[in-house]
Order: sequence, then C-alpha cells, then structure tokens
Amino acid sequence: MSARTKTVYRCTECGADYPKWAGRCEVCGEWNTLVEEAAPAKAPTGAAARRGGGARTISHGGSVAPTPALRDVKGSEAKRWRTGINELDFVLGGGIVPGSMVLVGGEPGIGKSTLLLQVAARLQSNGHSALYVSGEESPLQVKLRADRLDTATAAGDVALLSETNLETIVATADSTRPSTLVVDSIQTLYTADLEGAPGNVGQVRECAARLMRFAKDSGTAVFVVGHVTKGGGIAGPKTLEHIVDTVLYFEGDASLDHRVLRATKNRFGSVDEIGVFRMTEAGLIPVENPSELFMGERHGRASGSAVTALLEGTRPVLVEVQALAAKAGFGTPQRVTTGFDGRRLALLLAVLDKRAGLSFAQLDVFLNVVGGIRMQEPAGDLAVAAALASSVYDRPLPPDAIFLGEVGLGGEVRPISQTERRLAEAAKMGFTTAYLAERSVPNRGVREIRAVGVPAIGELFERLFP
Repeated sequence: MSARTKTVYRCTECGADYPKWAGRCEVCGEWNTLVEEAAPAKAPTGAAARRGGGARTISHGGSVAPTPALRDVKGSEAKRWRTGINELDFVLGGGIVPGSMVLVGGEPGIGKSTLLLQVAARLQSNGHSALYVSGEESPLQVKLRADRLDTATAAGDVALLSETNLETIVATADSTRPSTLVVDSIQTLYTADLEGAPGNVGQVRECAARLMRFAKDSGTAVFVVGHVTKGGGIAGPKTLEHIVDTVLYFEGDASLDHRVLRATKNRFGSVDEIGVFRMTEAGLIPVENPSELFMGERHGRASGSAVTALLEGTRPVLVEVQALAAKAGFGTPQRVTTGFDGRRLALLLAVLDKRAGLSFAQLDVFLNVVGGIRMQEPAGDLAVAAALASSVYDRPLPPDAIFLGEVGLGGEVRPISQTERRLAEAAKMGFTTAYLAERSVPNRGVREIRAVGVPAIGELFERLFP
C-alpha cells in the first residue's frame, strides 16, 4: 500500500503554509482562507543526495539551459478542430485548439451539459473521438438527453464514463486517448491525495491543475463544466480561471429561449466575444444574426424605447433599451435595472437633472436592456438618456434612429470607438439616422445611414422633442 500524499493548508490570500487547518490566517489576518493542498516533494540534500550516487540526477531545483532567443523556438501551430457549431467556433477563436482546457460556467439549467454533449457528438462524427465523463448524472440520464439532440445518431457513439475519482478518469483517458475529454462537472471530482470533500476549494483546484497537465502532455482537448455561485463567479478558487486556457460563461435568464455564451478569457483568440444560441427541444441552435433576434419584437410606437449598438468583442450587436419613469407610489422612488449598472443609472439621472432640466426626484425609474444582454461599455449612455427622456415626455423616439455615445458629467456627448462598424450594422438592420458625438461622425460617412453629431444631451433633446 502506497504512502498517503502529504498535504498542507495554504492561505489563498497571502500563501502562508500551515500544518493543520485554522479559521484565521495568522500572517494576513483573513478568515476562512486556508485550503488543503498537496505538499510538494522535497529534493534530497547533503548526505542523502550523495548516497543516491553520482549517476543519479535530481529533478528538483536543478538548472536548465534556456532557449537562447524566441526566434530559435521551433514548431508550428496545431490545426484547430471545427465543431460545426459556428457560434461556438467563433467564440473560441476559430475552433478547438488540441491540448487546450476550456472552462464552461453558468447557472443550473442554462444549457452547459447540452452544449458540451452536442460538441462531443459533432467531434465524434468528424472523426475526433470524445469521452464524456459525467459525475452528476447516471448513464441513462445522459442517454435521454442525447436522444433529444439533433445529433442523436452521433451522440450515441460518444464514449461515456460515470466516475468522480480523478485518478480513474485520467487513467481511462490515458488508455483510450480520446481527442476530446468532457468533464461534467469539476465540482464533483475528487482526488484521493486530499482529504477534503468533492467541491471544496482544495479539491477543485488540484483536480483542475492535474487535468490541465494531462491536456498538455497528451494533446487532448479538455472541456470542464463549472457551476457558478450566487455572485455569478465560478464556484471554487479564482485561480481555477487562471489555470485553464479559455473561460466561457453562459449569460441570460434560463427562462428565455436564447442563451448568450461569452468568452471572458481566451489564450487563443479575442476576449469578450459572444455567441448566441436558441434553446429548442433538439438542443442549442446557433443564431447567425443576433441583432435580428434582439430587435425582432421591437415596435417604435411606444415611448421609452431606444436602440444602440454594443461592441461585443469584434461583433457589433444592436440592442433595445427600455425605460419607464412613473410617479412614485411611496416616499422613496425606486431605481430598478436589468442588464445595466445601477450606479451608472444614478449618474445619468443626476446629469439629466442638472444639465437637461429633467427631474426624477418624484419618479420611479425602471430600466431594461432587452434580450438578457448586459450593457457594460459606456457607448449605450446616450440611448439610456434618450429612452429616459422619451418616457418622461411620453413621446416616442424616431423608430429608424440609433443612439451612440458616452454621456459625461457636464452633459456632453463623448465619442466612442469603431463607429463605422456600429453604423454599418445599424444600416444593415434598416436604420437610417444615427445620433452620436460630433467627433465620432465619419469623414467619408456610411451609405444608407445619416450620422447626426450632437455636442450635448440638451441639443439632442431639442432635436427630438421640439
């Protein structure tokens, strides 16, 4: 029987080591930061090293000659594997890189397992073997999901392993050598070298690190499912995201029929790229034109509705902003936002009050970004301001107008980046007028759309509500 691996408890904040668990780190003073980790093996020194013999080399702490220069590095980039799911290939940067490790996070029921089972089925049909490891569901449950997919025939050929022990999973994958390994999920795995229960910080980090080493050594592409916490982050240590090559998050409400897949980290492509999918009985179907999906239900007859163009990675996407300002029914007015930062809304309300004479002191304000999109860049400030003013005046905005620009504290409209690409997307969707900062007006212009420069929100409202 082999000796048990020695473990230490390390603080996730400062890195201090302890022989046993404690509630508080004595070095940095933080609480509940000690997690169990496998202790690194120590190299023999002194007489113990000399007894090992002169022909024996010590792998710990030895010097290695570096490559003289980066230009001397030999090799070529491995060809990516196309899954056939265009939106996923786009988010990954052109396909799956062999030997990479991808972390897919999202709330329960949003479609993580469904998407990865579709990926495994597509790769299997393209000649790349896949091994699907399920630690949460029984083989029958996985089969029932596979029977509902549009790739049911190929999904039936995917090898399935129902196991939670990491050593068994790695040994099976090492013997079968699949092109792709799918692990659902990382929170259910455990290694016998650590005493903690599956899902705790130490187990999650150690299992992820070993899977990463297996991917690099074998060339197998590893997909790992990660559950999210109430705060929206992947459960487990933040270093789990640092270990993997790519981090994909499923965004949007699980009750909606579409899902947004965002790349928050990608060593082989652009970050903040998004892919849009529609959830159906046959699985996740890629949406080739996200702007058409988000604008499909819009009509320009209601007040409080404005359109802007957000840049998601390298893709411009048109989204609708809805605002409703109503008389407050209680003493303190409400400020409710969906898909928009509440503090940013408070700033814009103060600017509208001070610079445009629109008071919201006695009004409840409700703001919604349609389609489950999170508006993170300030390019949509002008659309939010126009929608709020439209709701206060109860007058609809022009249905063929789009609003692009950041609003400053002085009420000025500031320029944004890549205006031409946003205007081209708006023109493709049938918009004919764009209100934006004067400095953002293109010199050559964009065909089929008229760019109108506005210096401040006051001038914009004079144009819209004379």
